[in-house]
Amino acid sequence: MKIQFIVSLTFITMLTVCGLLFSSVAIAQNVPDTLAQRLKACTSCHGAEGRASTDGYYPRIAGKPQGYLFNQLKNFRDGKRTFPMMSYMVGNMSDDYLKEIATFFSEQHPPYAAPQKLDLAPGLFERGRTLVLHGDAAKKIPACVACHGQKMTGLAPFIPGIAGLPRDYLIAQLGAWQTGSRHAATPDCMQNIARSLSPEDVGAVSGWLAMQIIPDQGIAMTIPTGYSWAFPQHCGSVPGS
Repeated sequence: MKIQFIVSLTFITMLTVCGLLFSSVAIAQNVPDTLAQRLKACTSCHGAEGRASTDGYYPRIAGKPQGYLFNQLKNFRDGKRTFPMMSYMVGNMSDDYLKEIATFFSEQHPPYAAPQKLDLAPGLFERGRTLVLHGDAAKKIPACVACHGQKMTGLAPFIPGIAGLPRDYLIAQLGAWQTGSRHAATPDCMQNIARSLSPEDVGAVSGWLAMQIIPDQGIAMTIPTGYSWAFPQHCGSVPGS
């Protein structure tokens, strides 16, 4: 009886091990070797298709211009932007692979989430609207729309959309430019602009932008070849600005 029990137990164990092995093989065979599958590490933070998560910090990367996304991936890899998780992920990636990633997300256009509902004081709301649409000549701050487009959806291939981004993310990035922990190619126009903003200005701009409804699915306007866009400043990351 004891021998029969041991034999039965051994047989069951062997079946269990075989089942696990076959399950592992089946799972491995069912995982497609596609770029979308390999970029699951990106969408775990940035949301499905890069549409942004709900935590208010990770930005939407879906539909951002390819040149902009490629520049940011390079900046993380080369230390011009500092965020440990991003730096670790792209630290050993080639330019060609970073371009593949940038192209993939630039071609995704999932629906936008509703804008954030914020309790922004009327004075801050108006200050944010003024800075975004008109700038502040006395402080030599150009209007955001002068570079990011009148609809604030960006200008392909190098300038991102800014409307509807989470307030916390916008505050963090403007602060990173002010402190020098975020850099772009010289001349770094965004760093110069950010350092002209007061803490109240940063809160006003970030809050106003986060509350905006995204027009036209948020697709960036493409600057026609040979067209001279009247940028208020020369930016190193935007050739020909």
